[in-house]
Amino acid sequence: MNHNKIIIDVREPGEYESGHVEDAINIPIDYLVSGDVDWQGFDKSAEIIVYCESGARAAMAIDVLKTAGFTDLTNGINAESVIENLL
Repeated sequence: MNHNKIIIDVREPGEYESGHVEDAINIPIDYLVSGDVDWQGFDKSAEIIVYCESGARAAMAIDVLKTAGFTDLTNGINAESVIENLL
């Protein structure tokens, strides 16, 4: 795995626990949208791949991350797509 990438899984914890991309961070979309995430310690210029099940929640998350100042964002759609195309 490329450790220069941050992978964020925005599905619910139960979905994440049922299977996820190796080293993905689970930040459920509702939590992310609430604004309660402390982004201190995250490199805002790092390459970030966000995924869910269909890409819809990932798209919402990307909007939130852009507002938070992140610049290199990719909607990975789902775990399978991330593994096959982005790692």
